[in-house]
Amino acid sequence: MITTLGLELPSDPRWVDIAGMNLGAILIDHAFCEQKAASSCISLIVQYPEHQKLVDVLTPVVAEEWGHFQRVLKELHKRNIPLGRPRRDEYVFQLQQILRKPSDRNEQLMEKLLLNALIEARSAERFKLLSENLTDENLRKFYRELMISEAGHYRNFIELAEEYRPKAQVRQRWKELLEAEAQIMKTLEIRGDRFH
Repeated sequence: MITTLGLELPSDPRWVDIAGMNLGAILIDHAFCEQKAASSCISLIVQYPEHQKLVDVLTPVVAEEWGHFQRVLKELHKRNIPLGRPRRDEYVFQLQQILRKPSDRNEQLMEKLLLNALIEARSAERFKLLSENLTDENLRKFYRELMISEAGHYRNFIELAEEYRPKAQVRQRWKELLEAEAQIMKTLEIRGDRFH
């Protein structure tokens, strides 16, 4: 069954309830997710500077993701919660294991862009859940705004992949990755202290 943003499997509804009871931990993990998203875009720009459209599209995304990081930090400060140290993101780690390592540079880029698209799609879906279910009205509004932003980033990554590889190839690989991501989601422990 296809859900929002093309994801094959929706998040387990228990996740948002558990997350709502662990808001401090969720905000910490979310902060690091935003930090990593900005870093990932910077890395793509550094690795593929010859791709002008990629540079032009991802440069403002870096600023947006870093802005989100700053906004999450403010939420942590309001609650007197220290950022602490990053935790391993099992979801992203497992996604990285299913990526191909082709010799063609643009195929490598496609894999990286589609990985980012998947992470953004899942993040947007989880932001939607938080925006609809949290009791804190300010956080509900905050996550609604971020859901819209992340959905836009998801589209950016898909469109960039189609810019540098044939559309049919991108669509086929995207379908494969969606299926693999659904399997990963089935096996991951539902944790209220992790965003993914």
